[in-house]
Amino acid sequence: MKTDLLKAWIKASRPPFYIATLVPLTIGWVLAAKGRDWHPGRFLLVNLAAFAVHMATNLINDYFDHLHGTDAGQSIGGSRVIQEGLLSLNALKKAIFFLYSFAAAIAFYLMGTLDLWLMLPMLLFSLFSSVFYVAPPIRYGYHGLGELFVGVNMGPIMVVGTYWVFAGKVDWIPFCVSIPIALMVAAILYYQSLPDMETDRKVGKRTLAVRFGRSGAFIGLTIFWGLIYLSILFLVFAETISPLALASLATLPLFVRLLVIIRKTKDWKDLDQHGRYVRILYFLNGCIIIAALLLKK
Repeated sequence: MKTDLLKAWIKASRPPFYIATLVPLTIGWVLAAKGRDWHPGRFLLVNLAAFAVHMATNLINDYFDHLHGTDAGQSIGGSRVIQEGLLSLNALKKAIFFLYSFAAAIAFYLMGTLDLWLMLPMLLFSLFSSVFYVAPPIRYGYHGLGELFVGVNMGPIMVVGTYWVFAGKVDWIPFCVSIPIALMVAAILYYQSLPDMETDRKVGKRTLAVRFGRSGAFIGLTIFWGLIYLSILFLVFAETISPLALASLATLPLFVRLLVIIRKTKDWKDLDQHGRYVRILYFLNGCIIIAALLLKK
């Protein structure tokens, strides 16, 4: 019984998507700590807080999408733990409160001990973004703004915020390096919305994919990744990161393969089983950027 409950919580937390949090945190850490003290204990605290918010965001999305009926019927979105009777709404509510409290405790500890109180507005914006993605009355994810908010939070805010914790200041370089990361995370969310285009449209969830329509959604994904590769090239030519980052171009065939799969797929609900390609693209390019930063003289 305990094993089944543990499996349910793991399913609800959606571990494969945690890479989207780990990469920007590591980039901010590498930028700030390279050539200085790495403070691994502090990095562990930053990760624990960020992962707590990440999991809380997943749970609160499941909670309110269930209440709105978005994950009902033929929808394949969310973790499905509520629909399958694995976890109750009350259990999710308690976990959400605990996770946000846990993250807040770490955040206040770091701000207090490092005198980083100016970070508070940034953290409050992240909290707002986490809660109101699907929570009323704002529900910005229902109005095609999900990719924008997720990109900003898991790109500039995570990279610059982590850099700030270790360097004690802000800088333009972390912000610039965060741009391709922001675009890739937004692209993950964008792709994940493709299989649910029809069910989202029926319940009034006007995601970016729904607004674009099927043909426009395909073009949108191509534009996303075109901008990602261009932004990486810009960072190399601006000498912000090592030329090693050009290795990201080696991932282009994988992206082309994904485009071919999308073109050949008649029922876009089937695209859900190919979401790993987007996560692999993110992971590979993220690792390449981290390596390029480490090797930058």
